[in-house]
Amino acid sequence: MKINQILVALDGSNNSFRALDFVINLAQQSNSAITGIFVFPPIDVLYPMGYDEKLIRLEGHHIMDLAKTKSTKKGIAFTHKLLKGNPGKEIVKLADNKSNNFTLIVIGSRGLSGVKERFFGSVANYVLHKSKIPVLIIK
Repeated sequence: MKINQILVALDGSNNSFRALDFVINLAQQSNSAITGIFVFPPIDVLYPMGYDEKLIRLEGHHIMDLAKTKSTKKGIAFTHKLLKGNPGKEIVKLADNKSNNFTLIVIGSRGLSGVKERFFGSVANYVLHKSKIPVLIIK
């Protein structure tokens, strides 16, 4: 399998950054580009301190800036998408869109901890079972 374009799901958790580190190494070996995706759900209950979409977007941009810096230091092209919706569904929808030319999805096995983990913990499982392209889960 030729790996050209890799989609990596990032939520700011340690597992998502482990996935990014793995993807950067893989991209170097396969001469691939990386697209990061950050999806925030439109549900207030995930944010016990209140839901401020502007702050969540800023958090997403910060995570993507960190990912871009790590990638470009290693000579890897990095682009990103920030989306609102169900994280699993949005990842699969983006990945399965043939015009994006993704050949692999990489995602951490667990996302954010606490209340958020109850909602995000099933994201990797959803993506694994619903995606039409290969999925690599990083522990």
